Amino acid sequence: MAEHPHAALIRKGYEAFSRGDMDTLRGMMTSDCTQHVPGSHKLSGDFKGVDAVLGYYGQLAAETQGTFRVELLHLFVDGRGHVMSVHRFTAERAGRTVDMAGGIVFRIVGDKITDLDECVEDLTATNGFWA
Repeated sequence: MAEHPHAALIRKGYEAFSRGDMDTLRGMMTSDCTQHVPGSHKLSGDFKGVDAVLGYYGQLAAETQGTFRVELLHLFVDGRGHVMSVHRFTAERAGRTVDMAGGIVFRIVGDKITDLDECVEDLTATNGFWA
C-alpha cells in the first residue's frame, strides 16, 4: 500500500530533523509556519515563522548538548491536510534525562507544513526536564 503524500512529507521531515538537515526542513515549511510547544518552561510557547521554528530546533540541540533524539513510531492522516505523529524522544540535560512519548499534529496546505501542535505524554515531567 502506498503511503499518503502527507504522511511521506512528515516522515521526510522527521528524517531531516534526525540528521540535523535544517535546509530540507526549511523547504518543507511555509515562511509563516508556527510551532506550538506546550508547557511552562523556557522552551514552551509559540514559535512563529520558519526561522523561529528552526531556531527552536537549534535550542533543543544546544540545551541538551546534542543528545536530543526523536524516533518516529506512527503517522496518521485524515486526507484533509492533517497528519498526527506519535514519537518517542530522549535527551540529557543538566544531570536530568527524559524518555517520553509525544506527538505533533501537523497542518499541511498544498505540499507545505503550516502549523505544528506539539503534545507530550507527561507535561509535568517535561516542565521539570527543561526547568
